[in-house]
Amino acid sequence: MRIPKKTKTAKPDPDLSKRERQIMDILFARGRATGQEIQEGLADKPNYSSVRTILRVLERKGYVRHVEEGLRYVYEPTVPREAASRSALQRIIRTFFDGSAKEAAAALLDPSAFHLSEEELSELGQIVERAKKERR
Repeated sequence: MRIPKKTKTAKPDPDLSKRERQIMDILFARGRATGQEIQEGLADKPNYSSVRTILRVLERKGYVRHVEEGLRYVYEPTVPREAASRSALQRIIRTFFDGSAKEAAAALLDPSAFHLSEEELSELGQIVERAKKERR
């Protein structure tokens, strides 16, 4: 029987560490997982205590919650993957591109950094056109 644990709802913190992002990736892929399942899903197998500590931090930041199932906690994401992706992208843009989405997009289009097919470039052009229309 799942008994939801009441936690303070916080606005998700856009700044996730690398390990926090790894844990969120596991939760998004699985939908829900115990601390042990998360630990087993991490490539370098940190100790269980470290995983639990990071899960508590993620709860405090508003990204996950836990429910008690018997003697174990099961963790679930509280934000959609898209919201977490958007906040991570915003952090990258702030950190590496001085807050300029234009500069970030230009870096992605740099042929020396990435190879985009004609089809991908066409799709990106359509996205830009749609964004222009929505702005009007």
